[in-house]
Amino acid sequence: MSIQIGVDYYPEQWPEQMWEQDADRMKECGVKVVRMAEFAWSRMEPEEGTYDFEWLDRAVSVFADRRMQVVLCTPTCTPPLWAFGKYPEIIQTGPDGQRIAIGIRGHRCMNSPVYRTLCEKIIRQLVSRYRDNPAVIAYQIDNELEANHCRCQVCQESFQNWMRKKYRNVQEVNAVYGNSVWSGEYSSFSQVKPPMGDFIKWQNPSLTLDYNRYASESTVAYLEFQRTLIHSLDPDAWITTNSWLCENMPDFYDLFQNLDIVSYDNYPTTVLPESQEELYSHAFHLDLMRGIKQQNFWIMEQLSGAVGSWMPMSPSPEPGMIKGYALQAIAHGADTVVHFRWRTAVAGAEMYWHGILDHSDVPGRRYEEFRELCRIVDGLQEMDGSYVKNSVALLYSSDNEYGFKLQHQAEGMYYLEQLKSLHDGFTAIGVGVDIIDESADLSAYKIVLAPTMLITHEETEKALHEFAAQGGTILLTNRSGVKDSYNKCVMQPLPGIYRELVGARVREYNAPGSYLGQLKLTDDVLRENYKKSCRYYPGGDADEKLPRENAVYRQWCDILEAETAQVLAEYGDRYYSGSAAVTRNCYGAGTVYYIGTVCDRMFYISLAKCMASEKRIFYYDNLPLGVEVTYRQKDEKLWRFVFNNTNKEQKVCLDSKTYRMKPFEMKISRESEEFI
Repeated sequence: MSIQIGVDYYPEQWPEQMWEQDADRMKECGVKVVRMAEFAWSRMEPEEGTYDFEWLDRAVSVFADRRMQVVLCTPTCTPPLWAFGKYPEIIQTGPDGQRIAIGIRGHRCMNSPVYRTLCEKIIRQLVSRYRDNPAVIAYQIDNELEANHCRCQVCQESFQNWMRKKYRNVQEVNAVYGNSVWSGEYSSFSQVKPPMGDFIKWQNPSLTLDYNRYASESTVAYLEFQRTLIHSLDPDAWITTNSWLCENMPDFYDLFQNLDIVSYDNYPTTVLPESQEELYSHAFHLDLMRGIKQQNFWIMEQLSGAVGSWMPMSPSPEPGMIKGYALQAIAHGADTVVHFRWRTAVAGAEMYWHGILDHSDVPGRRYEEFRELCRIVDGLQEMDGSYVKNSVALLYSSDNEYGFKLQHQAEGMYYLEQLKSLHDGFTAIGVGVDIIDESADLSAYKIVLAPTMLITHEETEKALHEFAAQGGTILLTNRSGVKDSYNKCVMQPLPGIYRELVGARVREYNAPGSYLGQLKLTDDVLRENYKKSCRYYPGGDADEKLPRENAVYRQWCDILEAETAQVLAEYGDRYYSGSAAVTRNCYGAGTVYYIGTVCDRMFYISLAKCMASEKRIFYYDNLPLGVEVTYRQKDEKLWRFVFNNTNKEQKVCLDSKTYRMKPFEMKISRESEEFI
């Protein structure tokens, strides 16, 4: 498949006479692919066993006649009302033990046998009808799947069976969970229940972590049920599902393991923060998606206008955002960017979640910018088959994400924000980052960033030790080695199993929350990098509150005692003034950094420069803040993407050239030849 732009379209929501008008406009713009039908079950099956696909046949043919390809979706996210009325047992049950109110999407139990039977029938009808249609190139399973947190009787029994498979008996569960606390010991598996009620965070953290693992695996099983069915009808079918960063995130690596490609719904902000400390770039999200299968991916929904409906509307995308954000996705490995949506809905809950065309039906500024985007992407076809590969890896863990969210460690401290800060440190100097699973192979990398390794897994610990021993550079952070794989705290000095790697122990820790303290940089190179960064990037909250020769710490403090490690920074105030906060240790042929606190943005950028320099990774020393440089490569060819991800004009000096870049402007060059 080529690099292409597409749109999401809902023919069931519009009069049929509008379809050809819309298709003609799409063709004029340069749209290559259209996704449809993810919410159209009631039109496909208006009554149980009565199917109507003639309208969808006509819709597919409208686009096929104009040489546009179609992605069809299984409509299983929104069963029709007749199904809920006839089979109320398929309605999802909430943590209060009651069936949720229907009327919105996603209100079904994925494990219900009755629901699975209904799904199988509609999927059989859909795939059997379109498997030989050359215009239909792929299927999207369901829509924006979350980890299955249904608490109906079927799901409770499913969870109990999951526990029986994992543990030999309830005595083992009691031991590894520590169920003697609060008299929580089980005497039979029938007593093992999903976390219920309004106080889930008060329940045993071992139980809640296992339940989240089960909920993720339950969703993966539901996805696999659909994938297997589709492939039984069409063995060559190309299958995906669209992911997003939701409240109950499944394990993305399991979710996409048997699918052909990763798809993501990408909605970058239209409101840029005033503070330089607040990170907003979706480069992190895009790299996370690319790293799931470590290959190129799709955007199945891309920002097209102001978002809102059940929340106040955001400001409309500023000039350049529609084009710039889509090209940013391509720069990070997206081969297809499908914009949500072509038309802004005039009915339903999402009528203020804006598309390319407004309610007025008059093409405007965003339409013209979208058309220009299609023209640019049409000129990028030489990149077909190119990919993104970097020397720096950032480890992501579903267990750590959920475990950290379940028990917040300090005010304002979040797992993903620690990852984003490290990712931003390298992005700010033009060094790309691959975000990969904590169990992934590390051998292709020079630097591995392993922040907040809260929950320990032997395989990860062993891989990190081997990586450092063989000459790699590792960065670990606070809240690492804290818990075992059952989400219980480990009775040994932190950072636990990583202590030998780090060459320091945590003597004590403190959670200062929003307090901003002084971090004295004792390493000469790090200090000079920091001073230079503060001069080059003036302003920002941290600079206004503390002298520029000091960095800033907040939220968490590991008060370190260096053993074999060198101290790079120490705390400059409070009762732990003078204690080590950041260290560097030699381990085998490699190097291990440890950050015991949460630092300001300039610190992470300065440390990234030190690490890149040590590993001889090329970086840009004075790249303006907010300007992103990424690369795609193919054989001996290399393309450079330079993106001004800010709402101000930037002067960018790269190599021997100086660019004046408008807000959200992207410049793409192949080697030294600029062709856009």
